Amino acid sequence: MLRVLLTGDTVARAGRRVLEERLLDLRAEREIDFVVSNIENAAAGFSITPRIAEDLLAAGVDVMTSGNHIFDKKEVLDYIEKQPRLLRPANYPPGVPGKGRWVGKIRGVPIAVINVQGRVFMPPSDDPFRSVDAQLHALEPSVKIILVDVHAEATSEKMAMGRYLDGRVSAVVGTHTHVQTADEQILPEGTAYLTDLGMTGPHDGVIGTQTQIVIERFIKGLAPKFEPCEGEIKLNGLIVDVDETTGRALRVERLSLNHS
Repeated sequence: MLRVLLTGDTVARAGRRVLEERLLDLRAEREIDFVVSNIENAAAGFSITPRIAEDLLAAGVDVMTSGNHIFDKKEVLDYIEKQPRLLRPANYPPGVPGKGRWVGKIRGVPIAVINVQGRVFMPPSDDPFRSVDAQLHALEPSVKIILVDVHAEATSEKMAMGRYLDGRVSAVVGTHTHVQTADEQILPEGTAYLTDLGMTGPHDGVIGTQTQIVIERFIKGLAPKFEPCEGEIKLNGLIVDVDETTGRALRVERLSLNHS
């Protein structure tokens, strides 16, 4: 068995702090072999910087996934070409820097991570369903453990992807909404699923942003700069136990851990 932890969108300094202060101990306590973290909001809520990425890798993150904010910081353009453990959605147009798939080994066991972005209520991108098929087709048959991050707004699109990939990958997890869902399950053909992992970061606000700024946008239609909120900090995610031979999920456990 291989135990995987997937964590929800890392938001700003508070989210980074949780991973930097908690992850290594959590890996040891829960005997976690591999960690995937969505980091597209890690730098003050927008994208990531090379320094932050290296800090998170040092903190115990194995692969970083992302989404629609990944290129909000220009310094990512060069870095993502050099760092294969930082992914952008695979269904971005040809020629975009970076890759949407990582393949490696953990304890000698082949494992792959695939990152795609939804199209409903999201910026334009290519078809994520065709894209994930292409990514799977490119894998060697020996790769049985496959983890998919679907960065999408619509629950229906994420659920459809889970059902579409059931039996072909080990886990399909959603990111982007910053609100953890409670539908963790193993689908009929053996794929672990959770509609949204939630948010690793400050929860005393509106999806990681200062409450008053968001309310003002809704009420007055003004556009003040988003600023991360403070207060209660949580690590949201999902633990999945995977059969090393078949790639099928054996057990799932949703996490929502408070951090002072």
